[in-house]
Amino acid sequence: MRKSRKIKIGNLDMGGGAPVRIQSMLNVCAGDIEGNVQQAVALEQAGCELIRTAVPNKEAVALIPALKKAVSVPIVADIHYDYRLALDSIAAGVDKVRINPGNIGAEDRVKQVAEACKQNRVPVRIGVNSGSVEKCLLEKYGGPTPEALVESALYHASLLEKFDFEDIVLSIKSSNVDTMIKAYEYCAQRCDYPLHLGVTEAGTERMGLIKSAIGIGSLLQRGIGDTIRVSLTADPVREIAAAHDILMALGLGQGVQIVSCPTCGRTKIDLIQIADEIEKRLAGCKKNIRVAVMGCAVNGPGEAREADIGIAGGDGVGLLFKKGEIIRKLPEEQLVDALLAEIEQMDE
Repeated sequence: MRKSRKIKIGNLDMGGGAPVRIQSMLNVCAGDIEGNVQQAVALEQAGCELIRTAVPNKEAVALIPALKKAVSVPIVADIHYDYRLALDSIAAGVDKVRINPGNIGAEDRVKQVAEACKQNRVPVRIGVNSGSVEKCLLEKYGGPTPEALVESALYHASLLEKFDFEDIVLSIKSSNVDTMIKAYEYCAQRCDYPLHLGVTEAGTERMGLIKSAIGIGSLLQRGIGDTIRVSLTADPVREIAAAHDILMALGLGQGVQIVSCPTCGRTKIDLIQIADEIEKRLAGCKKNIRVAVMGCAVNGPGEAREADIGIAGGDGVGLLFKKGEIIRKLPEEQLVDALLAEIEQMDE
């Protein structure tokens, strides 16, 4: 892992060797407090560790105490341009502020935000993307290049550093996956601030999942990244599921990992339906185990020898095995229940 500094966001550690944190953003109209609270509760139940909410006006500040009362995860206020909304959000008890210091006006305003954050131990997330890069940097680099994105982010950070404030998280997002990856690589070399990974405007669920898996996953695989947000034009709860899957695929997550074969002409049980059922029924399981769902009784146990437990299909029957060793032969209709019963008896 890249060595980043550790910061505290409410009751949550980020950076400095802490686990990669999963976050999302509420997408209910800011004026609908009840709707936002309901969505925040759903996100927390899905495994979200950090919830961001837009604060577009003074009335929306009322969201913060309502959310703090409803969920136990830290709340982030997303603010653009108006430094007074940052001050009001901090006074309302928010755990973190997302604001770009260079966009809030005179130096005195930046100083007020920095001092309020320091006094209340509220970190700042600086978020730069391809559409927010300053005109002078676009001219310097010929567009929103990785170098332009990073220089913009570090410029905003320097405005806070001037007032001895360094509880900062940086995000340097782009809708172009290659640009995003290169920007974070470059930024990781130039500072030790925790990095918030994401592909912005990634698209609908289908393409957004792919772009996020490539961008976020490739950086995490190289030890870069302290928190992630999978941006989808979809229910934000789906973002949490995707984020957990990315972490699981890299061995960074907690929970059940299912290994299943794609089936072939040797498959003589309804493996697709069985695998789907197992995945659904294990969705809430917190045990760190690898479960194999294989279609061939001849090769299945051997191919899935690294799995903790699994099943392999035959002709209307199947094998239940642990660590590649067969422990029972069962009719197809009993396989799922038998597998889940065995998992229930396994240690955490």
